[in-house]
Amino acid sequence: MSSSARRRRYLRTAIGLAAALVLSVAGAGAWFYHRLDNNITTFDPGGVATERPPAAVPASPGAQVPVNVLLLGSDTRDGGNDSLGGGDEGVGHSDTAILVHIYADHKHAVGVSIPRDTLVTIPSCKLPNGSWTTPKNDQMFNSAFTVGLAESGNPACTQNTVEKLTGLRIDHTVVVDFKGAAAMSDAVGGVEACVPNDVNQFGIHLKKGLQKLSGQSAVDYLRARHGIGDNSDIGRMKRQQAFLSSMIKKVQGQGFSLPTLLPLADAATKSLTVDEGLGTAMKLVDFARSIQDIKLSDVSFVTAPWRFAGERVRLVQPDADALWKLLREDRTLDGQSTSGTGQVTSSPGADPGAPAAPATPLTPEQAAAPITVVNGVGTPGLAGSGAETLKARGFRSITLGPNSPGQQATQVSYDPALKAVADQVVALFPGAKAVEEPGSGAVTVTLGADYRGAGTRIDAVAAPSPEPGAGTAPGAAAGAPAAAAPAGAGATAGATPGALPGGVPTGIAENTRTADTDPCANLTFG
Repeated sequence: MSSSARRRRYLRTAIGLAAALVLSVAGAGAWFYHRLDNNITTFDPGGVATERPPAAVPASPGAQVPVNVLLLGSDTRDGGNDSLGGGDEGVGHSDTAILVHIYADHKHAVGVSIPRDTLVTIPSCKLPNGSWTTPKNDQMFNSAFTVGLAESGNPACTQNTVEKLTGLRIDHTVVVDFKGAAAMSDAVGGVEACVPNDVNQFGIHLKKGLQKLSGQSAVDYLRARHGIGDNSDIGRMKRQQAFLSSMIKKVQGQGFSLPTLLPLADAATKSLTVDEGLGTAMKLVDFARSIQDIKLSDVSFVTAPWRFAGERVRLVQPDADALWKLLREDRTLDGQSTSGTGQVTSSPGADPGAPAAPATPLTPEQAAAPITVVNGVGTPGLAGSGAETLKARGFRSITLGPNSPGQQATQVSYDPALKAVADQVVALFPGAKAVEEPGSGAVTVTLGADYRGAGTRIDAVAAPSPEPGAGTAPGAAAGAPAAAAPAGAGATAGATPGALPGGVPTGIAENTRTADTDPCANLTFG
């Protein structure tokens, strides 16, 4: 055989071997994808509300759009989770809820933790028998997951609740149980976390300090509340944020190749419940790859601004609505727009007329102008909400007038000498009617039945004021702005400290951590 013939034979052999290798790898990949598909559980899409916030639209043809992912942690005892410390009842609860907003450039992301005890409106939700509930006000946020009392929970109801609360359309919902958290931490070889103190309570045993956690120890860290840090749910959320940051760092360090992602996906999918949009392994892997270019420094975590309300918490307004507005407009927490941003045109879930910051800064004289806020509905707390809105915009001389029930429309009356101030005030209360009142020497805001509290439904802002000692100073008038919340609350209760350029409340900016933050840093609560 000639040398050229031998070369051709060797080349054919090499090509054949390469083709066989490709086919075998492809076959193995197809088998593995099939295995993952069988792992994945999806929830009933029929439980998602029909009236929803609009989907984001591309800024230009072919451009990417923002993606909102609701990440829920479930303590269900179903599927072997009882051995890892699942809930005591047959019904799954969701004590962890993080709304992840991936910006349109797919190079920035923010995770917003929503306290489980937050009092919210739970909208109509589908029950296992096919019927729908009636909306309920002032319900604990995590109770949405238990609507229908199913062992696996009700992810669609929680999704509906978050859409109602934020005005953001949730594109994907992912539920992870304890078994999944343990398996994923094992799959990446452990996750670095910081334990603030030795813990030896309720079957949980952790040593103080920075350490690598996996399996049961990772679950213990994520679910522990008593005996660690300050024993609060807020502290637990901060530790969960730090843990997720470390896991993101670990996964990015290992790379997004299929050999790396598939073992992690195998571990995760065995304990995931997702919407149909992520209901196959290929969809999950494609989604992971779509965000692989996000740098750790461009992943932020923040807790929705809150204050104590007895044994529960309420979101601080207008800070919380300012946060949701930032995300609806695809702006980062420093108020900046990401390149290639896709805008959302309107937002039924939150008031589309939510107030923006005044077009021009207040002068010292305007900030000191006397303003009286009157509750024209009679519902407790309404005037306090209006005062919060004014204080957040820089007005300092605000008093609460006596209730004057029966007002349908919000009105701003003003002395002609204070017209410039009145114009600023009217801008904060969309739809308010401006009325001259010569000789009054002041501006008076009378909140009517149409008032929605800086983009919030009236039934959310008009809840009873917290009891003394639970966010309201003893002796304070009902409906008056509450006393300062404890450090780390994300904002001062009842009186926000102002806004940064771009309309970002300082309470939000100051309590944001990025994924590259030291795991032991900024754990005020914990």
